Amino acid sequence: MKKYALMGLCLLVLLLGTVPIVSAERGVTDTEIRIGQWGPQTGPAALWGAVARGTGCYFDMINDEGGIHGRKINYFLRDDGYMPPRTKAIAKELIEDKQVFAFASGVGTAPGMAVKKYLDSNKVPWVGPATGSTHWAFPPSKYLFANYPLYIDEAAILVNYAVKKMGKKRIAFFYQNDDYGKEGLAGAEYALEKMGMKLVASVSVEPLDTDLSSHCMKLKAAEPDCVLMWLLPKHGAIILGTAAKLGFSPQWMTTSTLSDTDIMYKITKGLFKDVIYVSFGELIDSKSPLMIKYKKAQEKFAAQDRWGIFFYAGFLFVEPMVEALQRAGRDLTADSFVKAMESLKDFQGIGPKLTYGPTQRQGARSSFLAKVEEGGKAVQISDWMSSDVDLDVVLKKLGRI
Repeated sequence: MKKYALMGLCLLVLLLGTVPIVSAERGVTDTEIRIGQWGPQTGPAALWGAVARGTGCYFDMINDEGGIHGRKINYFLRDDGYMPPRTKAIAKELIEDKQVFAFASGVGTAPGMAVKKYLDSNKVPWVGPATGSTHWAFPPSKYLFANYPLYIDEAAILVNYAVKKMGKKRIAFFYQNDDYGKEGLAGAEYALEKMGMKLVASVSVEPLDTDLSSHCMKLKAAEPDCVLMWLLPKHGAIILGTAAKLGFSPQWMTTSTLSDTDIMYKITKGLFKDVIYVSFGELIDSKSPLMIKYKKAQEKFAAQDRWGIFFYAGFLFVEPMVEALQRAGRDLTADSFVKAMESLKDFQGIGPKLTYGPTQRQGARSSFLAKVEEGGKAVQISDWMSSDVDLDVVLKKLGRI
Protein backbone atom coordinates (compact mmCIF):
# COMPACT_ATOMS: atom_id res chain seq x y z
CA MET A 1 0.00 0.00 0.00
CA LYS A 2 2.87 2.33 0.84
CA LYS A 3 4.34 1.59 -2.58
CA TYR A 4 1.10 2.53 -4.37
CA ALA A 5 0.65 5.63 -2.22
CA LEU A 6 4.16 6.79 -3.11
CA MET A 7 3.51 6.18 -6.81
CA GLY A 8 0.27 8.16 -6.57
CA LEU A 9 2.02 11.04 -4.89
CA CYS A 10 4.71 11.13 -7.58
CA LEU A 11 2.03 11.07 -10.29
CA LEU A 12 0.22 13.98 -8.61
CA VAL A 13 3.42 16.01 -8.44
CA LEU A 14 4.06 15.37 -12.14
CA LEU A 15 0.52 16.40 -13.07
CA LEU A 16 0.69 19.57 -10.99
CA GLY A 17 3.92 20.46 -12.75
CA THR A 18 2.02 20.67 -16.05
CA VAL A 19 -0.70 23.03 -14.72
CA PRO A 20 0.00 26.80 -14.80
CA ILE A 21 0.27 28.25 -11.33
CA VAL A 22 -2.40 30.89 -10.90
CA SER A 23 -1.52 33.94 -8.82
CA ALA A 24 -3.89 35.06 -6.12
CA GLU A 25 -3.60 38.55 -7.60
CA ARG A 26 -6.56 39.55 -9.75
CA GLY A 27 -5.65 39.62 -13.44
CA VAL A 28 -2.23 37.99 -13.04
CA THR A 29 -1.60 34.34 -13.92
CA ASP A 30 1.52 32.37 -14.67
CA THR A 31 1.20 33.31 -18.34
CA GLU A 32 -0.67 36.61 -18.60
CA ILE A 33 -1.39 40.08 -17.24
CA ARG A 34 -4.88 41.35 -17.97
CA ILE A 35 -5.17 45.05 -18.77
CA GLY A 36 -8.27 46.98 -19.84
CA GLN A 37 -9.13 50.31 -21.42
CA TRP A 38 -12.24 52.24 -22.43
CA GLY A 39 -12.04 54.53 -25.44
CA PRO A 40 -14.57 56.25 -27.75
CA GLN A 41 -14.55 54.23 -30.97
CA THR A 42 -17.87 55.87 -31.88
CA GLY A 43 -19.63 59.11 -31.01
CA PRO A 44 -18.56 62.78 -30.90
CA ALA A 45 -15.07 62.00 -29.58
CA ALA A 46 -14.32 59.06 -31.88
CA LEU A 47 -11.19 60.81 -33.21
CA TRP A 48 -9.66 60.31 -29.76
CA GLY A 49 -10.48 56.60 -29.87
CA ALA A 50 -7.20 55.99 -31.68
CA VAL A 51 -5.50 56.24 -28.28
CA ALA A 52 -6.93 52.89 -27.15
CA ARG A 53 -6.05 51.21 -30.46
CA GLY A 54 -2.52 52.56 -30.21
CA THR A 55 -2.18 51.04 -26.76
CA GLY A 56 -3.29 47.70 -28.18
CA CYS A 57 -0.61 47.96 -30.86
CA TYR A 58 2.00 48.78 -28.21
CA PHE A 59 1.03 45.74 -26.17
CA ASP A 60 1.19 43.58 -29.33
CA MET A 61 4.76 44.81 -29.79
CA ILE A 62 5.65 44.01 -26.16
CA ASN A 63 4.14 40.53 -26.49
CA ASP A 64 6.00 39.95 -29.74
CA GLU A 65 9.24 40.78 -27.93
CA GLY A 66 8.52 38.07 -25.36
CA GLY A 67 6.17 39.80 -22.97
CA ILE A 68 7.06 40.81 -19.43
CA HIS A 69 8.87 38.27 -17.25
CA GLY A 70 7.37 35.41 -19.23
CA ARG A 71 3.83 36.82 -19.18
CA LYS A 72 1.92 38.17 -22.18
CA ILE A 73 -0.43 41.13 -21.90
CA ASN A 74 -4.07 40.17 -22.49
CA TYR A 75 -5.69 43.45 -23.54
CA PHE A 76 -9.41 44.26 -23.32
CA LEU A 77 -10.64 47.32 -25.25
CA ARG A 78 -14.22 48.56 -24.92
CA ASP A 79 -16.03 51.40 -26.71
CA ASP A 80 -17.74 53.79 -24.26
CA GLY A 81 -18.73 56.35 -26.90
CA TYR A 82 -17.48 59.10 -24.54
CA MET A 83 -20.55 58.38 -22.37
CA PRO A 84 -19.85 58.12 -18.60
CA PRO A 85 -22.72 55.66 -17.86
CA ARG A 86 -21.26 53.31 -20.44
CA THR A 87 -17.78 53.76 -18.94
CA LYS A 88 -19.17 52.65 -15.57
CA ALA A 89 -20.60 49.48 -17.09
CA ILE A 90 -17.31 48.76 -18.86
CA ALA A 91 -15.24 49.17 -15.70
CA LYS A 92 -17.57 46.85 -13.79
CA GLU A 93 -17.46 44.20 -16.51
CA LEU A 94 -13.70 44.28 -16.92
CA ILE A 95 -12.98 44.16 -13.20
CA GLU A 96 -15.64 41.72 -12.03
CA ASP A 97 -15.98 39.50 -15.10
CA LYS A 98 -12.67 39.74 -16.99
CA GLN A 99 -10.69 40.25 -13.76
CA VAL A 100 -8.28 42.82 -15.19
CA PHE A 101 -5.20 43.69 -13.16
CA ALA A 102 -5.01 47.33 -14.29
CA PHE A 103 -6.41 49.99 -16.60
CA ALA A 104 -4.37 51.77 -19.24
CA SER A 105 -5.12 55.35 -20.31
CA GLY A 106 -8.84 55.90 -21.03
CA VAL A 107 -10.07 59.02 -22.85
CA GLY A 108 -12.08 61.79 -21.24
CA THR A 109 -12.40 63.66 -17.96
CA ALA A 110 -16.10 62.90 -17.44
CA PRO A 111 -15.77 59.17 -18.31
CA GLY A 112 -12.73 58.87 -16.04
CA MET A 113 -14.41 60.64 -13.14
CA ALA A 114 -17.36 58.26 -13.47
CA VAL A 115 -15.14 55.30 -12.50
CA LYS A 116 -12.29 56.87 -10.49
CA LYS A 117 -13.63 55.97 -7.04
CA TYR A 118 -14.73 52.51 -8.17
CA LEU A 119 -11.25 51.67 -9.51
CA ASP A 120 -9.57 53.00 -6.38
CA SER A 121 -11.88 51.10 -4.00
CA ASN A 122 -11.06 47.89 -5.88
CA LYS A 123 -7.30 48.62 -5.73
CA VAL A 124 -6.99 48.65 -9.51
CA PRO A 125 -3.83 50.37 -10.84
CA TRP A 126 -4.60 53.00 -13.48
CA VAL A 127 -1.86 54.64 -15.52
CA GLY A 128 -1.97 57.50 -18.02
CA PRO A 129 -5.54 58.84 -18.20
CA ALA A 130 -5.83 60.48 -21.62
CA THR A 131 -6.99 63.77 -20.18
CA GLY A 132 -5.23 66.67 -18.48
CA SER A 133 -7.53 67.00 -15.50
CA THR A 134 -6.13 67.78 -12.06
CA HIS A 135 -8.58 65.26 -10.58
CA TRP A 136 -6.18 62.37 -11.26
CA ALA A 137 -3.30 63.60 -9.09
CA PHE A 138 -4.60 66.34 -6.78
CA PRO A 139 -5.14 64.96 -4.21
CA PRO A 140 -3.05 61.86 -5.00
CA SER A 141 -4.61 58.38 -5.03
CA LYS A 142 -2.48 55.33 -4.31
CA TYR A 143 -3.19 53.40 -7.51
CA LEU A 144 -3.57 56.24 -10.03
CA PHE A 145 -0.68 57.75 -12.02
CA ALA A 146 -1.10 60.64 -14.50
CA ASN A 147 1.25 61.79 -17.24
CA TYR A 148 -0.92 63.89 -19.59
CA PRO A 149 -0.06 67.62 -19.27
CA LEU A 150 -2.53 69.47 -17.08
CA TYR A 151 -5.08 71.59 -18.96
CA ILE A 152 -4.37 74.36 -16.46
CA ASP A 153 -0.67 74.26 -17.41
CA GLU A 154 -1.37 74.07 -21.14
CA ALA A 155 -3.56 77.17 -21.03
CA ALA A 156 -1.03 79.13 -19.00
CA ILE A 157 1.80 78.20 -21.39
CA LEU A 158 -0.29 79.29 -24.40
CA VAL A 159 -1.28 82.59 -22.78
CA ASN A 160 2.30 83.39 -21.80
CA TYR A 161 3.49 82.68 -25.33
CA ALA A 162 0.70 84.72 -26.91
CA VAL A 163 1.38 87.78 -24.74
CA LYS A 164 5.13 87.65 -24.21
CA LYS A 165 6.30 86.20 -27.55
CA MET A 166 3.58 87.36 -29.94
CA GLY A 167 2.53 90.63 -28.33
CA LYS A 168 -1.17 89.72 -28.11
CA LYS A 169 -3.20 92.01 -25.87
CA ARG A 170 -6.80 90.81 -26.10
CA ILE A 171 -7.25 87.12 -25.28
CA ALA A 172 -10.59 85.29 -25.44
CA PHE A 173 -11.42 81.73 -24.40
CA PHE A 174 -13.88 79.31 -26.05
CA TYR A 175 -14.45 76.14 -24.04
CA GLN A 176 -16.53 73.03 -23.47
CA ASN A 177 -18.79 73.51 -20.45
CA ASP A 178 -17.39 70.78 -18.21
CA ASP A 179 -14.29 70.07 -16.11
CA TYR A 180 -12.16 69.75 -19.25
CA GLY A 181 -13.01 73.24 -20.46
CA LYS A 182 -13.23 74.88 -17.05
CA GLU A 183 -9.74 73.79 -16.01
CA GLY A 184 -8.32 75.28 -19.20
CA LEU A 185 -10.26 78.48 -18.51
CA ALA A 186 -8.87 78.65 -14.97
CA GLY A 187 -5.31 78.26 -16.26
CA ALA A 188 -5.75 81.06 -18.81
CA GLU A 189 -7.27 83.40 -16.22
CA TYR A 190 -4.44 82.65 -13.77
CA ALA A 191 -1.71 83.43 -16.34
CA LEU A 192 -3.39 86.67 -17.41
CA GLU A 193 -3.93 87.83 -13.82
CA LYS A 194 -0.22 87.41 -13.15
CA MET A 195 0.40 89.89 -15.98
CA GLY A 196 -2.31 92.30 -14.83
CA MET A 197 -4.67 91.31 -17.65
CA LYS A 198 -8.09 89.69 -18.04
CA LEU A 199 -9.87 87.72 -20.73
CA VAL A 200 -11.90 89.96 -23.03
CA ALA A 201 -14.46 87.14 -23.36
CA SER A 202 -15.10 83.57 -22.21
CA VAL A 203 -17.75 81.65 -24.13
CA SER A 204 -18.86 78.09 -23.37
CA VAL A 205 -20.35 75.37 -25.58
CA GLU A 206 -22.24 72.19 -24.71
CA PRO A 207 -20.95 68.87 -26.14
CA LEU A 208 -24.11 68.30 -28.23
CA ASP A 209 -24.29 71.82 -29.70
CA THR A 210 -23.92 71.96 -33.49
CA ASP A 211 -24.79 75.55 -34.45
CA LEU A 212 -22.05 77.84 -33.07
CA SER A 213 -23.15 81.06 -34.79
CA SER A 214 -24.18 82.81 -31.58
CA HIS A 215 -21.03 81.65 -29.83
CA CYS A 216 -18.89 83.04 -32.63
CA MET A 217 -20.75 86.37 -32.60
CA LYS A 218 -20.04 86.75 -28.87
CA LEU A 219 -16.37 86.07 -29.43
CA LYS A 220 -16.13 88.44 -32.38
CA ALA A 221 -17.93 91.23 -30.50
CA ALA A 222 -15.14 91.22 -27.87
CA GLU A 223 -12.59 92.00 -30.61
CA PRO A 224 -9.89 89.59 -29.42
CA ASP A 225 -6.57 89.27 -31.22
CA CYS A 226 -6.18 85.71 -29.93
CA VAL A 227 -8.70 82.97 -29.05
CA LEU A 228 -7.90 79.79 -27.11
CA MET A 229 -10.04 76.70 -27.86
CA TRP A 230 -10.80 73.92 -25.35
CA LEU A 231 -13.20 71.86 -27.47
CA LEU A 232 -14.13 68.59 -29.11
CA PRO A 233 -12.57 68.22 -32.59
CA LYS A 234 -15.98 68.71 -34.23
CA HIS A 235 -16.47 72.02 -32.40
CA GLY A 236 -12.99 73.14 -33.38
CA ALA A 237 -13.91 72.59 -37.02
CA ILE A 238 -17.31 74.26 -36.71
CA ILE A 239 -16.04 77.39 -34.97
CA LEU A 240 -13.24 77.94 -37.48
CA GLY A 241 -15.68 77.56 -40.38
CA THR A 242 -18.21 79.88 -38.76
CA ALA A 243 -15.53 82.48 -37.98
CA ALA A 244 -14.29 82.43 -41.58
CA LYS A 245 -17.81 83.17 -42.85
CA LEU A 246 -18.06 86.09 -40.43
CA GLY A 247 -14.67 87.50 -41.39
CA PHE A 248 -13.35 86.85 -37.89
CA SER A 249 -9.65 85.93 -37.95
CA PRO A 250 -7.81 86.15 -34.61
CA GLN A 251 -4.78 84.03 -33.80
CA TRP A 252 -6.28 80.66 -32.86
CA MET A 253 -4.60 78.54 -30.20
CA THR A 254 -5.64 75.21 -28.74
CA THR A 255 -4.98 72.51 -26.21
CA SER A 256 -3.29 69.23 -27.16
CA THR A 257 -6.71 67.61 -27.56
CA LEU A 258 -6.87 69.14 -31.06
CA SER A 259 -3.30 68.25 -31.96
CA ASP A 260 -4.08 65.74 -34.71
CA THR A 261 -3.16 68.33 -37.30
CA ASP A 262 -3.68 66.10 -40.35
CA ILE A 263 -7.29 65.41 -39.41
CA MET A 264 -8.01 68.93 -38.18
CA TYR A 265 -6.59 70.42 -41.38
CA LYS A 266 -8.81 68.16 -43.48
CA ILE A 267 -12.06 68.61 -41.57
CA THR A 268 -11.56 72.41 -41.44
CA LYS A 269 -10.73 72.46 -45.18
CA GLY A 270 -7.41 74.15 -44.50
CA LEU A 271 -8.62 76.60 -41.85
CA PHE A 272 -6.44 74.91 -39.24
CA LYS A 273 -3.37 76.45 -40.88
CA ASP A 274 -1.45 78.77 -38.51
CA VAL A 275 -3.18 77.38 -35.41
CA ILE A 276 -0.74 77.10 -32.49
CA TYR A 277 -1.21 74.13 -30.19
CA VAL A 278 0.29 72.35 -27.20
CA SER A 279 2.06 69.04 -27.81
CA PHE A 280 2.62 66.37 -25.16
CA GLY A 281 4.98 64.25 -27.23
CA GLU A 282 7.13 63.88 -30.31
CA LEU A 283 5.76 65.28 -33.57
CA ILE A 284 4.46 62.81 -36.11
CA ASP A 285 7.54 62.87 -38.37
CA SER A 286 10.08 62.62 -35.55
CA LYS A 287 13.13 60.50 -36.32
CA SER A 288 13.80 59.55 -32.71
CA PRO A 289 14.70 55.83 -32.31
CA LEU A 290 11.57 55.10 -30.27
CA MET A 291 9.27 56.79 -32.78
CA ILE A 292 10.85 54.80 -35.60
CA LYS A 293 10.39 51.60 -33.59
CA TYR A 294 6.76 52.42 -32.78
CA LYS A 295 6.00 53.28 -36.39
CA LYS A 296 7.29 49.86 -37.45
CA ALA A 297 5.04 48.28 -34.81
CA GLN A 298 2.04 50.12 -36.25
CA GLU A 299 2.90 48.87 -39.74
CA LYS A 300 3.19 45.31 -38.44
CA PHE A 301 0.29 45.06 -35.99
CA ALA A 302 -2.15 47.84 -36.93
CA ALA A 303 -1.67 48.62 -40.61
CA GLN A 304 -5.38 49.43 -40.85
CA ASP A 305 -4.88 52.38 -38.48
CA ARG A 306 -3.50 55.78 -39.44
CA TRP A 307 -0.19 56.83 -37.86
CA GLY A 308 -1.21 59.98 -36.00
CA ILE A 309 -0.64 61.76 -32.70
CA PHE A 310 -3.54 60.11 -30.89
CA PHE A 311 -2.59 56.65 -32.13
CA TYR A 312 0.97 56.86 -30.84
CA ALA A 313 -0.25 58.68 -27.74
CA GLY A 314 -1.63 55.23 -26.91
CA PHE A 315 2.02 54.17 -26.62
CA LEU A 316 3.13 57.31 -24.79
CA PHE A 317 0.52 57.20 -22.02
CA VAL A 318 1.37 53.63 -21.01
CA GLU A 319 5.15 53.58 -21.49
CA PRO A 320 5.62 54.10 -17.72
CA MET A 321 3.15 51.26 -17.03
CA VAL A 322 5.24 48.79 -19.02
CA GLU A 323 8.44 50.04 -17.37
CA ALA A 324 6.89 49.55 -13.92
CA LEU A 325 5.68 46.04 -14.84
CA GLN A 326 9.27 45.23 -15.76
CA ARG A 327 10.62 46.70 -12.51
CA ALA A 328 8.02 44.95 -10.36
CA GLY A 329 9.49 41.60 -11.37
CA ARG A 330 7.88 38.21 -11.43
CA ASP A 331 6.10 38.68 -8.08
CA LEU A 332 3.55 41.12 -9.51
CA THR A 333 0.88 42.55 -7.23
CA ALA A 334 -0.95 45.86 -7.16
CA ASP A 335 1.29 47.02 -4.32
CA SER A 336 4.55 45.92 -5.95
CA PHE A 337 3.42 47.69 -9.12
CA VAL A 338 2.75 50.91 -7.17
CA LYS A 339 6.24 50.76 -5.64
CA ALA A 340 7.73 50.26 -9.09
CA MET A 341 5.83 53.27 -10.46
CA GLU A 342 7.02 55.37 -7.53
CA SER A 343 10.61 54.43 -8.40
CA LEU A 344 10.43 56.18 -11.80
CA LYS A 345 12.70 59.25 -11.83
CA ASP A 346 13.17 61.24 -15.04
CA PHE A 347 11.88 58.30 -17.05
CA GLN A 348 11.38 59.31 -20.66
CA GLY A 349 9.74 57.66 -23.61
CA ILE A 350 8.34 59.79 -26.44
CA GLY A 351 6.86 62.36 -24.09
CA PRO A 352 8.22 64.53 -21.26
CA LYS A 353 10.46 63.21 -18.49
CA LEU A 354 8.33 61.55 -15.83
CA THR A 355 8.95 61.39 -12.10
CA TYR A 356 6.69 59.83 -9.48
CA GLY A 357 6.90 59.33 -5.73
CA PRO A 358 4.86 58.35 -2.67
CA THR A 359 2.95 61.64 -2.80
CA GLN A 360 3.56 62.56 -6.46
CA ARG A 361 1.08 61.25 -8.98
CA GLN A 362 1.43 63.86 -11.77
CA GLY A 363 4.48 62.65 -13.66
CA ALA A 364 5.23 65.85 -15.55
CA ARG A 365 4.07 69.42 -15.97
CA SER A 366 5.83 70.35 -19.18
CA SER A 367 5.05 70.48 -22.89
CA PHE A 368 6.04 72.38 -26.03
CA LEU A 369 4.25 74.42 -28.69
CA ALA A 370 3.87 73.70 -32.39
CA LYS A 371 2.30 75.52 -35.32
CA VAL A 372 0.33 74.14 -38.24
CA GLU A 373 1.62 74.82 -41.73
CA GLU A 374 0.23 74.31 -45.22
CA GLY A 375 -1.12 70.80 -45.71
CA GLY A 376 -1.43 70.12 -42.00
CA LYS A 377 2.26 69.62 -41.29
CA ALA A 378 3.31 70.78 -37.82
CA VAL A 379 6.54 72.49 -36.82
CA GLN A 380 7.85 72.89 -33.30
CA ILE A 381 8.08 76.56 -32.29
CA SER A 382 9.29 76.27 -28.69
CA ASP A 383 11.42 74.10 -26.47
CA TRP A 384 9.87 71.98 -23.74
CA MET A 385 8.47 74.41 -21.19
CA SER A 386 7.57 73.76 -17.57
CA SER A 387 4.54 75.42 -16.05
CA ASP A 388 4.92 77.95 -13.25
CA VAL A 389 1.25 77.78 -12.21
CA ASP A 390 0.65 77.64 -8.46
CA LEU A 391 -1.91 74.85 -8.43
CA ASP A 392 -3.03 75.61 -4.88
CA VAL A 393 -4.20 79.04 -6.04
CA VAL A 394 -6.06 77.70 -9.09
CA LEU A 395 -7.57 74.69 -7.31
CA LYS A 396 -8.84 76.97 -4.55
CA LYS A 397 -10.48 79.15 -7.18
CA LEU A 398 -12.11 76.06 -8.67
CA GLY A 399 -13.43 75.12 -5.24
CA ARG A 400 -11.33 71.98 -5.08
CA ILE A 401 -9.45 72.86 -1.87
